[in-house]
Amino acid sequence: MAKPNYNSRLVALLPVVLGAFSFFVIVGPRVLRPTNIGWLGAGDPAAHYLGWQFFRQSDWSFPIGLNPNYGLELSNAIIFSDSNPLFAFLFKPFSAFLPDTFQYFGIWLLICFVLQSWFGWKLVGLISQNSAIRVLGSGLFIFAPPMIWRLHGHYSLVGHFVVLAGLYLSLRPFDRRNIFAWAGLLALAALVHSYLLAMVAALWAADMSQLALRRDLSLSQTVREVTVITAAVGLVCWQVGYFTVGGGAIAHGYGFYKLNLLSPVDPSGWSYVLKDIPEAKGEYEGFNFFGLGVIALGVVGLPVFMGGRSGLWEIVLKRWALVVTMVALCVFALSHHVGLGALQVELPLPGSIEQFANIFRASGRMFWPLFYVLLLTVIFLAVRGNSPRLAIALLTGALIVQVADTRIAWGGFRKKFMEKPVSQWVLPLASSFWAEAAKKYRTVRWIVPGNHTPHWMELSAYAANHRMATDAVYLARVGYRELEVAQAKAREWLASGKYDPGSLFVLDPAYLGAAASQLDAARDLLARVDGFYVIAPGWKDCADCSPVGGELSLHDVVTPIDVGTRIVFTHSVSRSAYLVEGWSSPEWWGTWSEGQTAKIIIPIRSGHVSRIVVEAGALVSPEHPVQNVGINVNGVLLQGHEISKPSGNLIQIELPDQARARIEADAVLRLHFEFHNAISPAAIGMNTDQRRLALGLVAISLQ
Repeated sequence: MAKPNYNSRLVALLPVVLGAFSFFVIVGPRVLRPTNIGWLGAGDPAAHYLGWQFFRQSDWSFPIGLNPNYGLELSNAIIFSDSNPLFAFLFKPFSAFLPDTFQYFGIWLLICFVLQSWFGWKLVGLISQNSAIRVLGSGLFIFAPPMIWRLHGHYSLVGHFVVLAGLYLSLRPFDRRNIFAWAGLLALAALVHSYLLAMVAALWAADMSQLALRRDLSLSQTVREVTVITAAVGLVCWQVGYFTVGGGAIAHGYGFYKLNLLSPVDPSGWSYVLKDIPEAKGEYEGFNFFGLGVIALGVVGLPVFMGGRSGLWEIVLKRWALVVTMVALCVFALSHHVGLGALQVELPLPGSIEQFANIFRASGRMFWPLFYVLLLTVIFLAVRGNSPRLAIALLTGALIVQVADTRIAWGGFRKKFMEKPVSQWVLPLASSFWAEAAKKYRTVRWIVPGNHTPHWMELSAYAANHRMATDAVYLARVGYRELEVAQAKAREWLASGKYDPGSLFVLDPAYLGAAASQLDAARDLLARVDGFYVIAPGWKDCADCSPVGGELSLHDVVTPIDVGTRIVFTHSVSRSAYLVEGWSSPEWWGTWSEGQTAKIIIPIRSGHVSRIVVEAGALVSPEHPVQNVGINVNGVLLQGHEISKPSGNLIQIELPDQARARIEADAVLRLHFEFHNAISPAAIGMNTDQRRLALGLVAISLQ
C-alpha cells in the first residue's frame, strides 16, 4: 500500500492558510461573531442584513426566494436585497435554533478570501507547479484592489473567486466532466449575485464555443449541454426570485457607472505613491486599479512580451473565443460614454440597446474577468521569462509593494470592521407608542412608498424587530408597475382619509397637509412621535391604546393665513404644505401642477375671503396653445378659465356666497383644480420631460 503524501497535502493547505491569514489582516475576526451587526448598521450592508432578517422570519414560499414582507406590494425576493441567497437558503431551515440577532456575512467574507486564494493558486498552477510561485501569485490575487474595495458595503460582490473559478475552467485542459463543474459554478453564481452570474455565463459561452469549433464536442453534444445547463440555471434563477419584478429588473445608469480607459492605472486613493487621475462621477463603479506591485511587475515583463520568447501569442491564438469574450466585456464596461481620464466622449447608441444594457447598469464591473486575465498574464510573463529563482524574487517584491502600497485604503476597512461588537442597532424610536403599535398593526407603511425612502433603515429594523411587514425598504430593483399601483393606493388613502386598518403609516412631511385635511380625527391618530409623523388608523377607537402626545390637527401642520396675504410657491419659501395633491417639487420661479387634478388647502386665521387671485404660468406652445382649467372652491364648482400665455397670467376668482359661507364654516379654503388638457413637454417637442403639466403656480392672494 502506497504511503500517503503528507507533504503534498500540507502544500495544498498553503492557499487556504494564506487566504485566511489575509482575511484576518484586512478584515479582522470580529465580523465572524454571528451576533455582531454593528458593522452592518448603515447603507447597503443594512439592507443586506434586513433582507435576511425578514426572509428568515417568513414562511417558506414558492419560489423559495420570495421575501414579500420586505417590500409588500413592491413584489421582491431575497436576491434584490443582495442578502446572499446562497447563505440565506442554507441558514433559514435552522432559523428557530439561531439567536434573534444572527448574521452570516462575516463567514461569507472569510470564505471569499480563502477561495480567492485557492483559485489564484489553481490558476497560477497552470503556469508553474513551483509552490513558492503559486503562493506568491495567490497573494497577488488576494490583494487585487477591485475585490478588496467591495468591502465598502457590497459584500456579495466580494465573491470574485467565482470569476476566478470560471477562468480556471476556461483555461485548464479539456475534461468531459467540465459540464458538471460549469453547471455547479453557474448555479452558485446565480445564488450569490446577478453580475457574477453574467460574467461566469460569458466565460462559459466562450468555453463552449471554443470546444465546439475545435470539435472537442460534437454539435449534438454542444446543443444538449447548452440546453441542460441553461435550463438548470434558469430553474435556480426562478427559485431565487430573479423574475419577480418584471420590467423593474431594468434600471437606469448605463453609461454613468462605467469603466474609464485609465481605471487600471488610476489608484483612486489606493496608493501612497501614484497620484489619482481625474474621472467622471459614476466611474467609481469601474474601479479596477491593478496596484503598484502588479503594475511594476508588468513593466518588468514587457521585454519578455516584446521579445516573443514567452509563448504567450501561441496560447492566445488557441483561446481566441476567450479573447473575443474579454474584448466584448471590456467594450460593455466602457459603455457608449467613453472616458479617458477627465475627457468624456458620448457615442450614439439605439434606445432599445441602451435599455437592454441597463439590466447591468454598473457596467464597470464587467471588466473583472479581463482584470484577472491580465493579472495572470503578468504573472505568466514573470515566470516564463525568467529562471524560477528570479521569478520568485520578482513576485516577492511585487507582492510586498502591492500589500504595502494599497494599505492606505484597506487599512481603513479593518478599522471599521474591528469596532466594538454590537448586537442591536440603536433606533430613534424611544416612545412606548412604537411597541404598543406593533401589537395592533401588522405592517408599517411609508407614504408615499418608493425605493430607498427616507428613514427606510429605522422603519425596516423596527418592523423586523416586531415581526411586522413593511414597504419602507432599500432594494437593488423594484417592480415599476407594482410601485405605481402602490403609490396610487397610498394617494387614494390620503385623498379619502380611509386607511388600511392593519397598517401603521409613517408620512413624508410633504404629505402632512393632505393627510391632516382628510383625517377622520374622531377615529384616527395623526401625531409626531420621536420626530416621525404617523397615522394610526382606529387608534382612538381602541380601548387598550394609550393616549399619545404630539397629536396634530390641520392647523398644527399647515400655518393658518390671514386674509390679505400673498402666498408664494417657490423653492425658497416653505409653502409646500398647502399643496396637498397633484403638484411637482417647487422650483425657483414656482411650482408645476402634475397630472389632471391638483388640490390646495389653506387654513384661514382671520378675515373673510371674497376673491382669490392666482398668479401662474402655463404649459402652452404653438402646438398646444391653450390650457383649460376648471376650479372648485370648497365643493362649489366655479366657471372655468382658458390660459394661453406661458407666464404672467392672473386668474381672478370671485367667490359666490355659497363658497364664502363654506370657507367661513370650515375656516379652511379648499381649492381643487382640474386640467382638461394637461400634457407633457416631451409630447409637444419642447424637451424630454415626461410629466403631464398644465399650470405653473407662482402665488395665491386671498382678498
